[in-house]
Amino acid sequence: MPHSPDYFLQLIQKSRRGRLKIYIGMIAGVGKSYRMLQEAHQLQKAGENVAIGFIETHGRPETEALLAGLSVIPRKKVFYKGKELEEMDLEAILTERPEVVIVDELAHTNIPGSVNEKRWQDVRDLIQAGINVITAFNVQHLESLNDKVFTVSGIEVSERIPDTLFAEADEVVNIDLPAEDLIQRLKEGKIYKGEKIQSALDNFFQAEKILQLRELALLQVAKNLERKIDRTSADKQTIVERFMACISTNEKMATKVIRKTARLATNYKADWFVVYVQAEAESAVRIESRVQTKLLQNMKLAAELGAKVLQVQGNENIPDALFKAAMEHKATNIVIGRPNQSIWRAVTGKNYFAKLVRKNCGNRYRPDRSDLTTAKSKKNQETMMGGLRPPIIVSKDILRPQAAECL
Repeated sequence: MPHSPDYFLQLIQKSRRGRLKIYIGMIAGVGKSYRMLQEAHQLQKAGENVAIGFIETHGRPETEALLAGLSVIPRKKVFYKGKELEEMDLEAILTERPEVVIVDELAHTNIPGSVNEKRWQDVRDLIQAGINVITAFNVQHLESLNDKVFTVSGIEVSERIPDTLFAEADEVVNIDLPAEDLIQRLKEGKIYKGEKIQSALDNFFQAEKILQLRELALLQVAKNLERKIDRTSADKQTIVERFMACISTNEKMATKVIRKTARLATNYKADWFVVYVQAEAESAVRIESRVQTKLLQNMKLAAELGAKVLQVQGNENIPDALFKAAMEHKATNIVIGRPNQSIWRAVTGKNYFAKLVRKNCGNRYRPDRSDLTTAKSKKNQETMMGGLRPPIIVSKDILRPQAAECL
């Protein structure tokens, strides 16, 4: 039976590489930690060597009670800025080598000086060492959804998990509760204590926001299930989609295009890559250090989301360089940010977007808004996203040039 301890036990026994099981929730307080500890007891009864690598109970009595009878690997004490802090002890877990380890708070950023910067990197190390991991996180921490979560909540989530790790999960389980029950649990002090209660009510813990986050969580679980079915299916796709994301030194638009393309590639189960065309004004000796840093951060983001990153020389003929890259790498879809049009850009010939569209299919195109989170109005969407217009897709059937079409 899927999602049962017996099913996860079968996965463990089939592979020498560690298996990954993820409990995903729409928001804090739905019961992810509680459910992980319940499963730890069930696996232990089945004869598995289970240990707690890190669990965050938030002082909830019912969660703390489940720690009884389980092996807990002591946390490592670290001194940072004059304070003694606690961190998960990755080295101790690797030394003890339990069959299954519970690791909570997957999106956590480790204390500087730790083996890895992020806890999800610790989890990847454990899996590669042959240790099976059960972990949990809330959907708002998924990297490709960062802009969607901002649209829903107005909150910029800083701790994020790459979609590539989520895609590697052998099993994903959604933990859900009605929005009204969650808000009531919060007000009763069963999720957070003291001042944190009002702060939570002012942010994520609002019925409308919870419902939208639930929709995102359910969608991610459904996509993970589709990937699993595709891996075991003998059917072959006759048409292979391949997305090309075009980025520039415009930091915000580049980030938006990268996340948009990552979601599209996931939806279509397609490969994707990112192309940055380096103009002469952005050469290594001329580009500003701040601009270069932001560009490199976006390239790193793309790589973490599963893309291959290409940098090509374009001098001043950027549309030709982009079109050449699309042809060479057999892109079927080009994703590019739509700039604000201006007379000056048209007069000076700097409207690269228009040139690329004309090169592909004349002047026919339409914006693609298919996977933007539903908001009260399109105007509200653009305002919450900082006034940026959504990227569009220029779609060209490379295999059948005569049938070229712009979406």
